[in-house]
Amino acid sequence: MPVINNVTRLLDSRKIPYEVFELPPEKLGALDVAHLLKVEPDSVFKTIVVTRDKGKKPLLVLVPGPSTVNLKLLASAIGEKKVYLPSEREAEKLTRLRAGGISPLALINKGFQVVIDSSAQKFTEIYVSGGQRGLNIKLPVNDLLKLTNARFVIVCTNNGLS
Repeated sequence: MPVINNVTRLLDSRKIPYEVFELPPEKLGALDVAHLLKVEPDSVFKTIVVTRDKGKKPLLVLVPGPSTVNLKLLASAIGEKKVYLPSEREAEKLTRLRAGGISPLALINKGFQVVIDSSAQKFTEIYVSGGQRGLNIKLPVNDLLKLTNARFVIVCTNNGLS
């Protein structure tokens, strides 16, 4: 029986094509997911929660599995002086989702600004968390961009674009 949750219901309601992949329910990193799905690690995007000053809502930053967020690049791109990486526990508290299941698709209309690393543009489809541990979704990059009201920004130090 296919997994149905708020994310899949949303995608169905918007008639966005997607594929669901069920994985072990423990917290897996993007590289583990890529290995299990036998796909290119750069096509599996992890969601990083990033906080900023002045009581603004945190950002959700999607980056390829092997990459890390360059906080200076990100801050500059969004017009902030400084941005911060919260602890895993803080990220869970801010999103009300468990680490390993944090997804911009599960947080639509919750006030989070979404940024996707520009390297996603080299793919037609990418893999992202389905809003719970053990669930990954492959969907078209452009649909993800529109649905989450995101923008493409170069935010990684090792994203293959340099």
